[in-house]
Amino acid sequence: MADRIIADKTKTALVVIDLQKGIVGRPCGPHESGLVVKNASALARAFRKNGMPVFLVRVTPSPDRKDGLTPIADAPAFPASPNMAPDWAEIVPELGPEPGDFVITKRQWGAFYGTELDLQLRRRGIDTIVLCGISTSIGVESTARFAYEYGYQQIFAEDAMTSSRTGEEHENSVKNIFPRMGRVRKTEDILAELVQT
Repeated sequence: MADRIIADKTKTALVVIDLQKGIVGRPCGPHESGLVVKNASALARAFRKNGMPVFLVRVTPSPDRKDGLTPIADAPAFPASPNMAPDWAEIVPELGPEPGDFVITKRQWGAFYGTELDLQLRRRGIDTIVLCGISTSIGVESTARFAYEYGYQQIFAEDAMTSSRTGEEHENSVKNIFPRMGRVRKTEDILAELVQT
């Protein structure tokens, strides 16, 4: 059916970007992080119930921090956080991980470069990803751009993501960038389809 959001459940995975303890407590907009976590958790539960893979992505430096990117730039790629809490990179408990979930650790904005995300998706025959998380214009968009170039179909859960800086950044991504790479939908619409047989 042409108007279906998810054409084939067996070929679709959820990819959640950086919903971890050290990030969800920071200011964000236009959606509050609590709403983003609630919606992403609802998606994760629905995916698990349908036997569909859930990939939980987190960002953290290596212990010696030598894999961090340090370009000469007008603004830092990551906010300075020299004294990160020991649980900074832990996925928020509302999301899990649950048995069977995949936890992907990245060292930069996007979830594909330098990780096994593409490998694990392809080995499971996944050609479509539902993407959400924080931050819309950084981690989510960087991941989306790679996914687009790798040929994945994409569905963006607009109210299960938010910007870590301004609502304007979020709006730019969901109105001007994501529609060129996939389909932007609300969490409730994705969930409604997942409960159908």
